[in-house]
Amino acid sequence: MKTAPASTATTNASSRPVRLGLRENRLQFTLLVIVNICVGGLVGLERTTVPLIGSETFGLTSDLAVFSFIIAFGLTKALTNLAAGALTSSFRRKQLLVAGWLIGVPVPFVLAYAPSWGWIVAANVLLGLNQGLTWSMTVNMKIDLVGPERRGLATGLNEAAGYTAVGATALLTGYLATAYGLRPVPELIGVVFVAAGLALALVVRDTAAHIALELAQHPEPLPAGEDTGLTATFARTSWRDRSLRGASQAGLINNLNDGLTWGVFPLLFTDHGLGLAAVGLVKGLYPILWGLGQIPTGHLADRVGRKPLIVYGMLVQAGGFVIALALLDRPLLAGVLSAVTLGIGTAMVYPALIASVSDHAHPAWRANALGTYRFWRDIGYAAGALVAGVLADAFGLNATVIAAAALTAASGLLAARWITEHRPDVP
Repeated sequence: MKTAPASTATTNASSRPVRLGLRENRLQFTLLVIVNICVGGLVGLERTTVPLIGSETFGLTSDLAVFSFIIAFGLTKALTNLAAGALTSSFRRKQLLVAGWLIGVPVPFVLAYAPSWGWIVAANVLLGLNQGLTWSMTVNMKIDLVGPERRGLATGLNEAAGYTAVGATALLTGYLATAYGLRPVPELIGVVFVAAGLALALVVRDTAAHIALELAQHPEPLPAGEDTGLTATFARTSWRDRSLRGASQAGLINNLNDGLTWGVFPLLFTDHGLGLAAVGLVKGLYPILWGLGQIPTGHLADRVGRKPLIVYGMLVQAGGFVIALALLDRPLLAGVLSAVTLGIGTAMVYPALIASVSDHAHPAWRANALGTYRFWRDIGYAAGALVAGVLADAFGLNATVIAAAALTAASGLLAARWITEHRPDVP
């Protein structure tokens, strides 16, 4: 009896041969890239305007109260990431992707017309559910399609699409807010993202057959009796496995930075004289460079390994915070240079971390491992907003930036100590 070729399995339900690889699945991969542009665009609505809506429209005087929307978003997204991995054992990836978009439908309307700050916080709960399901499924489905050989590039392209859209939308909303006010025009462009994302999610094919093929080809059979459930995988990814622990803590601190700059930078640079358009430029540059930079860094992670990019990327990010404070008497220069440095550092780290987790996780429990990693990573949003709010209220905005620099440098050193390279043999 002949076996299937290494990159091909028997045909699926629609009589198409199932193959692993980026070129072999380029159409579906491209559709998922476009879906993630819509995912990133929806969260990008908030990057420039929402902290200012809290302080200027609703008159919030506490920084912690202003940052509460980020805490709500981060906690919800983190928990949804964790649940998404477990839900893949009961539901197909495509079903969860569509569900995420349906949950996101009210978000732009609530942001545009909310009568009180509580509605903004509630919208961020929905946004966290939307992002946790849609972003988790796009990254899992791309990894399913390409197999282990191009995993770094696949995650780089996925995250590049999402975060470039975050940055472009932040930049656009800054200019729209300058011309039309903080609400409702900047937020209503989110309707386009929701409509397009939902339509494409209905069109894209599920990747269950690709998972089955990779499991059949995997060079390291699952040990007999190994627990692949969420509880066991959570423990393995969070602390038992040194490399997975190292990746999880680095992801948390990376997004702590993002949550902190999300809330702090608009207020910090506005306090030092920048207008909405300039703040939009600063807030847009960071995720645009973070996004576009992941295409070469994802490819590089496949060539030189994951660890160097993770360690040095965290240290570069720490330098970005130092630049922000060192040049604060020239706020536009400080904002632009810190955004560029943070964007480059994050681009180095992001695809390498996801690829590293995927390398160390068997396909049988990889979705749960990625869900756990993304849980810890996105808890960073809430942690960053909480740290920023507490420190800013007690010591001022500058103190939050100093704390972020110190935490990020320490995280890079921990990653250097804990993470090891583990590239499964490519069939």
